[in-house]
Amino acid sequence: MNNVINNIKKNTSKPADTLEPIVVVSEYGLKKATKSVLQSFGSAIFAGIFISIAFVFYITVTTGADDVAWGFSKLVGGTVFSLGLILVVICGAELFTSTVLTSVAWAQKRISTKQLLSCWGRVYVGNFVGAMIMVLLIYGAKMYLLDGGSWGINVLKVAQHKLHHTWIQAFTLGVLCNLLVCLGVWMTFTTKDVLTKAILLILPVSMFVSNGFEHSIANLFMVPLGILTQNTISPETLASFGYNANTFADLTIHNFIFHNLIPVTLGNIVGGGVIVGLGYWFIYREGPKPTVKQPVKNETVETAAVSNTQVEAATLGQRIDSIMNDSSLTGLTAAQLMDTKAITLTAQQSATSAFLKLSSQKVAGAVVIDEQHKMVGFISEQDLLRAWWSNSFELDNELTVNDVMQTEVLSVTPTQNIAELIEFMSVDKSVLFPVSDSGVLLSNQHLSYNQRLKKAAAKHPSIYPVVDKGIVVGTITRQHITERLLLQLTSQEDQDSAA
Repeated sequence: MNNVINNIKKNTSKPADTLEPIVVVSEYGLKKATKSVLQSFGSAIFAGIFISIAFVFYITVTTGADDVAWGFSKLVGGTVFSLGLILVVICGAELFTSTVLTSVAWAQKRISTKQLLSCWGRVYVGNFVGAMIMVLLIYGAKMYLLDGGSWGINVLKVAQHKLHHTWIQAFTLGVLCNLLVCLGVWMTFTTKDVLTKAILLILPVSMFVSNGFEHSIANLFMVPLGILTQNTISPETLASFGYNANTFADLTIHNFIFHNLIPVTLGNIVGGGVIVGLGYWFIYREGPKPTVKQPVKNETVETAAVSNTQVEAATLGQRIDSIMNDSSLTGLTAAQLMDTKAITLTAQQSATSAFLKLSSQKVAGAVVIDEQHKMVGFISEQDLLRAWWSNSFELDNELTVNDVMQTEVLSVTPTQNIAELIEFMSVDKSVLFPVSDSGVLLSNQHLSYNQRLKKAAAKHPSIYPVVDKGIVVGTITRQHITERLLLQLTSQEDQDSAA
């Protein structure tokens, strides 16, 4: 008896963003390129500050680590440096090295070359301003005097080392650095969970820092701080560590710009914007394009057109025609009662628009479909209310249907028997008949049939997508069934009255 429902299927779909990550990155780039100049520049200043904070952390934990194994000290330094990118991602700041991923939106012709370069330019300048603010703050705090001057000596050594690369070496180190940074950022697109985002960023950042790869924005803080420290630290402090005034004489603005900043910046662009951004764009260039945020037919797709196409097929048409001849309850099927004009939603549209659509149509939920009208999920008012509650009842304009929808969905076929569906919807037979298949009593409560029936409410949905050969052709709800039962009862009463 528990296995009478043979046509109800559990459909498991992957979130759309996981299937097409390029769509998420494209939207990411479009938002960055079209953001207001003031907002973009202000966010970029914060990013410069965050990366500078990370370098301060790095200098502190690596100061006095000469006796520690080289690899271990670099690992610790790299791990703490990941704080910078974590702050950037979690706090929504604009960092140049991740902003180069706007190359994806540019390659898809969603933004112009002018918009691309303008975005890169203002973010780079904003990062520079943020780095300079931190240089002045750290200098004003006289942190170079920490640990008897060891902190300042560490700054000088790290900054000077960055100027001793050849041009090609600095460029290549820049490529490797931003390859890892952008891959780390790319991974964060797979989740909305803040802690998960932070964890995903730690290893890529730790690797690039511990291996000495070059990050242009980090260098905008580190080398100027080294230049300022070199011109401030006392000769006595230098002498106490075995150095003299000429040891760090090559720490100059000219050497920094031409021997480090230019090749590293170009390398960062190639590593992130070209290898990661355009590389993934090339792989996915033939795939589905991002959904433009404007009213489109897919947002209110009527599955009647799909259903009509399917009905033209001889097999489905014959099945429905033969079923329609039987009006008894046991002969009714989902094809006779389903709503072929039920609203559908797309995974890319906003959760807010979905909520408004459900409310205006006075329905409790809707099927989420892709461009081929195949089901990818289901979203209900309960799902939307739960997301709203978790965000302290504030609407999140960036929240999409894909972020909220359920991907494990029960569906039925057009031939699903209605009597069996009613049983599945309404009755938990394990409670009503608490015995195993072998006849063993599973409950020690001695309740009457009516008492057990009251407790046997099934925890199953009240709305089911109707799917034929993978295509959504309609939905059937508890209301459709009750309306049909009411119609039959009314007809029976009329017949009895006439008799």
